[in-house]
Amino acid sequence: MATTNYTDTLPIEEFDAMRADYDADPRNRLMQNAVTLHNVDEIALDRQIVTDANHVYSTTLDDWNPTHQGASGRCWLFSGLNLCRVDTMQEMNIKQFEFSQSYMMFWDKVERANFVLESIIETADSPVDDRVVQYLMSAPIEDAGQWDMFVNLVKKHGVVPKSAMPETQSSGATYKMNSNLYYQVRQGAMKIRDLYKSEAGLEAMRQSKLDTLKVIYKILAIHLGTPPKEFDWQWNDRDGEFRRDGTVTPKQFAEKYVVTNLDELVCLVNDPREAHPYGTTYTIGYLGNVVGGAAVKYLNLPIEEIKDITMRQLLDGRPVWMGCDTGKQNERNLGLWDAHLYDYDGVYGSEFGMDKAARLNYGQTQMTHAMLFTGVDAADGKPRKWRVENSYGDKVGDKGFFMMNDSWFDEYMFEIAAPKSYLSSERQAELDIEPTVLPPWDPMGALASL
Repeated sequence: MATTNYTDTLPIEEFDAMRADYDADPRNRLMQNAVTLHNVDEIALDRQIVTDANHVYSTTLDDWNPTHQGASGRCWLFSGLNLCRVDTMQEMNIKQFEFSQSYMMFWDKVERANFVLESIIETADSPVDDRVVQYLMSAPIEDAGQWDMFVNLVKKHGVVPKSAMPETQSSGATYKMNSNLYYQVRQGAMKIRDLYKSEAGLEAMRQSKLDTLKVIYKILAIHLGTPPKEFDWQWNDRDGEFRRDGTVTPKQFAEKYVVTNLDELVCLVNDPREAHPYGTTYTIGYLGNVVGGAAVKYLNLPIEEIKDITMRQLLDGRPVWMGCDTGKQNERNLGLWDAHLYDYDGVYGSEFGMDKAARLNYGQTQMTHAMLFTGVDAADGKPRKWRVENSYGDKVGDKGFFMMNDSWFDEYMFEIAAPKSYLSSERQAELDIEPTVLPPWDPMGALASL
């Protein structure tokens, strides 16, 4: 019989020691009384930070209504379209306007299914439990995405106004639709791999892929409606003037009304891990949506440079697409982010002390949500807080707009899209460096999904 090794087994006596240690501090009983009756965030919330918060900024760009993504992970599409609509509303001389987010999601899922199944063909000689194969099957055509993926869709499929393809029950509540789409993609992957095993050849695998894509298209059309090939466009502008464009295709509409120069925008990220030096470009293996489209590519910069570039764009009247870890130190109803909003150290009497790099290394943080900066409050040339257009409707925050204190920017901001012209010549040259390919499961490959 093996001898028990107490160096790696937890002795029963340790539980008594834990209990004694807990009982020795009367504050633990006080916290227990409070937290068993209330959400811990209600107890940990720093009332002084809440009291000091106000939604007033030295620079505010937005004078439009917020959008609402519902129970879906389309924040990256909403924020991308929200960025474009600022220029579009000026071009049309119109006060309120929305692009169809449902249209974009439809084509993203068709394209992403093709991307994933092509990757399955590429990895068909790997065992089914290979880490890359399992990554591809984990959430094959999820709602989430990235900036470069958004640009790929606009370039290939164009855009349409919301009236041409409005929201449906499934566009704003994607769980059931996605579960059936996942099944079909996974089943399609199985068929492709079975064909590889039987040595049926590449042509047979590609035909099997196409058969699966037809099913994906059908399911999406049933849930979201059929995307328009063309539509009639007319509107009344701010001055009450009736304007008509007649019949246009989605690509023609994009060419005329998406006046934001998407080609000049590049992704800048802050990844402070020691293994990822600043001034280096990165891409993520097997991350994308449109086969043949632009790969996801980042330039890694210090957070202070990203902050400076963000503020300069806002001061120049340009909203900024961004990605962050929204779930940390965030009070949704108040629309408030602050790095010290919740005093968990005080509640538990324990340290919550990992820095940003450590949180990335150990899975405690990653980009989860994409939104739009629409304002900044600066004093003496330094930002104090930031105004953010969310896509959670107008019932939270300041009628849908949130306040981000500058301390939160440092800790939980990860990415912005910025014009190359806002970078120094040295940084612009770094954009041309061949990117380092990170594995698909690296936290910098996380997609905006909340």
